[in-house]
Amino acid sequence: MINVRTRFAPSPTGFLHIGGARTALFNWLFTRHQGGKFVLRVEDTDQARSTEESTKAILDAMTWLGLNWDEGPYFQAERVSLHREMVQKLIQEGKAYYCTCTPEALEEKRKQALAAGKKPKYDGTCREKNLGKTAGSVVRFRGAQTGVTIVEDLIKGNISFNNEELDDLIIERADGYPTYNFAVVVDDALMNITHVIRGDDHVNNTPRQILLYQALGFDVPKFAHVPMILGADKTRLSKRHGATSVMAYKEMGYLPEALVNYLVRLGWAHGDQEIFSLQELVDVFSLEAVGKSPAVFNPEKLLWLNAHYIRQSAPEKLLDLMKDFWPAPAVGKDAEFVKKVILDLRTRSRTLAEMAAAADFYFADKLDYEPEAAQKFLLPEAAVYLKEIAQKIPAVENFTREGIEEFLKEYAQEKGIKLKIIAQPLRVALTGKAVSPGIDEVMVTLGKERVVKRIRDAAAWITANK
Repeated sequence: MINVRTRFAPSPTGFLHIGGARTALFNWLFTRHQGGKFVLRVEDTDQARSTEESTKAILDAMTWLGLNWDEGPYFQAERVSLHREMVQKLIQEGKAYYCTCTPEALEEKRKQALAAGKKPKYDGTCREKNLGKTAGSVVRFRGAQTGVTIVEDLIKGNISFNNEELDDLIIERADGYPTYNFAVVVDDALMNITHVIRGDDHVNNTPRQILLYQALGFDVPKFAHVPMILGADKTRLSKRHGATSVMAYKEMGYLPEALVNYLVRLGWAHGDQEIFSLQELVDVFSLEAVGKSPAVFNPEKLLWLNAHYIRQSAPEKLLDLMKDFWPAPAVGKDAEFVKKVILDLRTRSRTLAEMAAAADFYFADKLDYEPEAAQKFLLPEAAVYLKEIAQKIPAVENFTREGIEEFLKEYAQEKGIKLKIIAQPLRVALTGKAVSPGIDEVMVTLGKERVVKRIRDAAAWITANK
């Protein structure tokens, strides 16, 4: 039985985006399902654009999503000597050659080819010159000029490429650093990667890479190219469709399990099931169930999933997750009180940020009433009821949701009014808003002392302003 080894190989030139995260997730799930090893390799040979900040951001995002790796992170820039050894091996075997064509000359050749209706590929000017290394020279792979290379793709099926369409690609730049297509082959081969699972924007690289594996004498891994993610307008997902960085979703108050659950369903399915635990995904994931068509990113579906996971989360877990979201007055508040706030809002919040925004009134020492709510409900006739309710509350023995509901019903009956006559003024008095969790929930969470103070404050506000 094959010992499965996969890798995720991001370039540290920016944050981990949604597409990259899904690729990492598919690799991770496939590997865990197969009982293999998941390798993390940072492809940082682009010295001009790679940064330590981006590397850290990518590793933080992987950790937040729960995608732990078994080996690494390896850094490609630390392996350049290995790449150079392999370049020299190909040169010595006549499978690669030095090329001294200048960028200007190559651009002119490209224009001429296009003008003649030909594919703008390298014309082999230096192929048979047997040149040595000089300042500014690059190394090109001596590609096959006849025959067909077949990519046996585990998702897309077999894809054929005519070798004459593949030019002699550069494998080492003038600065001595390997190009992507060469470095990735050497690293995957030397790390014994058995399955390369990546976005289908790499499909056209794959035949070139297969020829490099063969020229170097390495086994060719199995390839699986995952269809891209599109925005609602069916164009490639980008910033104009909303946030694309994984950690931006953390900052907006999404839970990692919600994002993982959503990402896996972008292009993969298991019957009609929508909600999966991580272990369930490991148990059932297969590449055969990955679709061939692009997936469409739906922010509303992600919000729905996030709301589900917030509802299912224990207050203790949310207490920890909410640390970075609460309004300033919440900091340092009694943990038991904060957990009651969470229980009030957990079923009404789609994100942690929404929960924090809705919670502001719980922690305020003095409420600012929403102008429209105050104008509509904090009226002189309401002040009388509010003062009486505030007077009666200390004597309410059963200060639970049920007890409060019964108390308010009895008060309304005693006054010969409908409950709604006092409900909305009471809501505004307690929360400052016209919309909030149930009055009984809010009162229980706030406790008698706060409730009485807020109702009296509202009655005083009416007297002063009406």
